[in-house]
Amino acid sequence: MNRIKLLPEQVANQIAAGEVVERPASVVKELVENALDAGASQITVEVKAGGRSRIRVIDDGHGMSRDDALMSLERHATSKITRAEDLSSISTMGFRGEAVPSIASVSRFTLISREVEAKAGTQITINGGKIISVQEAGAAAGTEVEVRSLFYNLPARRKFMRTEETERSHVQHTLSLMALGHPEVAFTFRHNDREVWRLPAETGEGATPLERRLNALWGDGLRLVSIDNEGILPKRPFDEEETPATSIRIWGFIGAPGISRSNRDNQHVFVNQRPVDNVGLSMALREGYHTALMKGKYPVCCLFLEIKPSEVDVNIHPSKREVKFHREREVRRFVADAVKKGLANYHTQQPTNHETIATFTTADNFGLAAEDVAIQPIAQQKPLDIGFREPPAPIPKDDASPLIPQAPPHTNQQDPKPLLSVPLKIIGVVGKLYVILESERGLVLMDQHAAHERVLYEQLLEQMERKQTASQKLLLPETVELTAPDATFLSGQVETLSRLGVGISVFGERTFLLDALPPFTKVKDAKGFLLTLIDELKSVGSGVNSMRLGEDVVTKTVCRQAIKANDSMSDQELEGLLLNLRQCSMPYTCPHGRPTLIEMSYAELEKKFGRTV
Repeated sequence: MNRIKLLPEQVANQIAAGEVVERPASVVKELVENALDAGASQITVEVKAGGRSRIRVIDDGHGMSRDDALMSLERHATSKITRAEDLSSISTMGFRGEAVPSIASVSRFTLISREVEAKAGTQITINGGKIISVQEAGAAAGTEVEVRSLFYNLPARRKFMRTEETERSHVQHTLSLMALGHPEVAFTFRHNDREVWRLPAETGEGATPLERRLNALWGDGLRLVSIDNEGILPKRPFDEEETPATSIRIWGFIGAPGISRSNRDNQHVFVNQRPVDNVGLSMALREGYHTALMKGKYPVCCLFLEIKPSEVDVNIHPSKREVKFHREREVRRFVADAVKKGLANYHTQQPTNHETIATFTTADNFGLAAEDVAIQPIAQQKPLDIGFREPPAPIPKDDASPLIPQAPPHTNQQDPKPLLSVPLKIIGVVGKLYVILESERGLVLMDQHAAHERVLYEQLLEQMERKQTASQKLLLPETVELTAPDATFLSGQVETLSRLGVGISVFGERTFLLDALPPFTKVKDAKGFLLTLIDELKSVGSGVNSMRLGEDVVTKTVCRQAIKANDSMSDQELEGLLLNLRQCSMPYTCPHGRPTLIEMSYAELEKKFGRTV
């Protein structure tokens, strides 16, 4: 007796449904993707009981004929691809031909579709994968799909669905991704016969449609930074097959420094307009933010990566959310650099000439020699021996002219300019830690410890980049023996480590001699310190700036050296600190990702005092 048998088609479809249809949100995703591929300009999604009872998707796409409607219910029937070679150049949202038959096999399914030029449409009714009826029906041009009693014939799957509110939130999140990915399409979402939101089709040039769609879904109170970078992925010299250079572009919006969330719910990345989950891209985002992001926080973003379809494989999983890049390392580096550049431009855009509005004098802790300023240094403050950027020469202060232009109290609009690009007037200090400043937009608080940390941090890293990091010889050099792979790896990193102030030289086939460390490191186990640096370098990979090796040590060092709470500072020292902070490349967060500045606009103040309705 034969033990291996061919499964019935209905059972095969139910098995496939387990991969494609996880919950009601999966059904919405697959049906909306089909609507987008059909060229729809308006899509309506209606759900009841979170999708457990009913899901209805209506579009005004090109529709289907009777034969095409019946063929769409067959497994692996699709209009998107015809040959195996087409898998390397997929430009549509769907292509596998599994979603519709899988959904129909686990629900009570009704499909109504009509082509634009047809006089009548086709209605197909299916229960649990069995066709009940096929008939003509009056219908508008496009397609309407209704899915009722999802998993009614699979009780084991149905009991794993969550509460109505949980399933509704998943449906809304999925639909939001589709709406963000296609702002030119109008979307309407209804739940339990109540309209949740109606998004009109957005038109315009560049990123304007996306910005409007983001404001409609997220609100307009979030500070976002626009980025748009194009580049070329270089050829890979060691590939067995010839890999030509290809263009790549990333554009969209990211959260300004200090804007983050405790989860990835507001982190959306699209590859050729397809929402994706990719570990490499998530790491690239964190890499780009770097010290502008606190530990345990995630960036806020809506980014679109445009790349040649042959450079990305979307045929990884039936849900099509996972993708794989053929040049993962190059793509990750490109995205990280684009984010880093966008954050840097946020600080430098629309610069203001601050030299003409205030007198900046300071003690040697902030860049001037002690004899230039007749004030005493802060008690118990031990500045790092690393030269700060030279501030401009002091400019005489005209007491007759106001320090900043005074904004009327009723100013309610949020100024799009970065905070440090507008004039700031020091008012005082609260708790010997928080500096109160006034701007033309409202009230600003500065954490003197976090601000000083950022200044010291960037100055020390700049010195390391210039290869000016000093080394301190060890009293007794140590020999470090490594495994063969680690020894080979370390041999190629000797120059990098020397830039960090680590004196290392080859002492044998797998042995190295360690005779110097940077003076700012206070470690008892020099050998352990070196091994930690090697592990960090291996973990970041070659796509990341190798100078990042010593940043953890630098961060801890400047934290100890920076001004602490309860350290009193004169007005001149505060002005000097503010000046040096302006000159930093990432002044809005400390090296740990905590904010250095917090702004409260006039609109927020008026709201708190009940002056606005």
